[in-house]
Amino acid sequence: MKDCKNHLWMADLGDGRYKNPILYGDYSDPDAIRVGDDFYMISSSFTFIPGIPVLHSKDLVNWELINYVVREIPFPEYNQPNHGSGTWAPAIRYHDGMFYVYVGLPDEGVFMSCTKDPYGEWSPLHCVRAGKGWIDTCPFWDDDGKAYLVHAFANSRCGIKNRLDICEMTPDGKSLLDEGVMVYDGLQDHPTLEGPKLYKRNGFYYILAPAGGVKPGWQVAFRSRNILGPYEDRIVLHQGNTEINGPHQGGYVELENGEGWFVHFQDVYEYGRIVHLQPVIWKQDWPFMGQEQNGDGIGEPVAVWKKPNVGRKYPVCCPATSDEFDKPELGLQWSWQANPRKEWYSLTENPGFLRLYSMPNDAERENLLWYAPNLLTQLIQTRCFEATAKIIPHFEQAGDKALLAITGLDYGFISVQYEGTPGYFTVECIQGKVTNKEHAGEANETVLRRIMVPSSEAVWLKICMDENGEYTLGFSFDGDEFIDMGITLKAKWGAWTGAKLAVACLNTENVQGEGFCDFEYFHVE
Repeated sequence: MKDCKNHLWMADLGDGRYKNPILYGDYSDPDAIRVGDDFYMISSSFTFIPGIPVLHSKDLVNWELINYVVREIPFPEYNQPNHGSGTWAPAIRYHDGMFYVYVGLPDEGVFMSCTKDPYGEWSPLHCVRAGKGWIDTCPFWDDDGKAYLVHAFANSRCGIKNRLDICEMTPDGKSLLDEGVMVYDGLQDHPTLEGPKLYKRNGFYYILAPAGGVKPGWQVAFRSRNILGPYEDRIVLHQGNTEINGPHQGGYVELENGEGWFVHFQDVYEYGRIVHLQPVIWKQDWPFMGQEQNGDGIGEPVAVWKKPNVGRKYPVCCPATSDEFDKPELGLQWSWQANPRKEWYSLTENPGFLRLYSMPNDAERENLLWYAPNLLTQLIQTRCFEATAKIIPHFEQAGDKALLAITGLDYGFISVQYEGTPGYFTVECIQGKVTNKEHAGEANETVLRRIMVPSSEAVWLKICMDENGEYTLGFSFDGDEFIDMGITLKAKWGAWTGAKLAVACLNTENVQGEGFCDFEYFHVE
């Protein structure tokens, strides 16, 4: 594990304590496991590919992005942006020498991928059950060799949102043996019941699941001596008098020394769903998460706590953000807005640069960012930052454009475009508004400011975001003196995601040509 060179968010306080969140990135619906001395965490990625990020840690506080589970979603709908669909709330487990990830695609079914090496290649998505509306899937292998799957339902797809069901699986985890048994109906006490994770401890089966909705909800523990119930319930973590809404959906990890820890997310609106770590103790075979702060007997999230006792100190690290584009493959921080294609980009045509080709939209829609499959994105990793991209335009025809953006349901970007006038570029500040966020959706874009400038060999584009999610856009011809476009925009969350940083090269006239743009670097500070 390498030291982090660019500490955008530091959870490790360096004195044996940590602060929450442990990750200020949109790692939605996290799940985590321990395998020996190593911890692995995954999260939702919805329609962004590569998908289902895999993170590694030695101490549950310092995390490094090491891989992705999904390289392609095997349905044609995902060759274009399919907002709000894709990989929802996956679960990771280690069984009999193999790592397994199960995930529900709300429109397609339940899928599984596996590997012996989480750093290596994961198997293509295998369909465990085709169908609509089964989500938040988690596998479980019992002591007798039998395998099970617990899952929730997507109300938007099947009209159910309060139930948890358990199915029996084949021991190899590749198919289900039945349609399942409802083990809990939360209509009365725990509405909007989702995200279940199944465990066994001290002779009890436990389902840990959030209820009540993402922002106003709470975390529940369900307990039974029989895997199919009946289950008794107890609220084990809630917001209380803290500022941590939710707290919502995660995974339980137990150390060799018996310490218990729970990772979960908090929804911070335009910044997405960031990851927290709570201590867990057990009282009369019930988990107690966080810290008692208001006298109601239910745990509340901690702000600062002693780090997990893993036996030694490990270096501070964090997921990558900046990129010098000096490797033959894209950095792990990047994901496309749809299934990627090789003709969109190259890192070898001009070594040391990311070459993005000026692409039309194959769906023959207006070539807006919301519709662009070749939009290259990364998670925002802190509240306040500057993102700068140095670009070398090689435009050939009218409509060729390169840009730096903040995505979301309200999005904004600064672009350099060739409009057919030799010797000149147009620099534009553009705002996009999404009017339909589902699947292909609908959006419109408005030019807020346009400046005609002499064409230049290199242009620097910059976005500056403050701690309130407001950002400005600027450009430069020397990398030192920037011209502010005089526009302030407010970031907004996307379809089940936070806002993201993004770059792209496209043709607004939807013409395929020879134009491209070389990105020399992308820096986040």
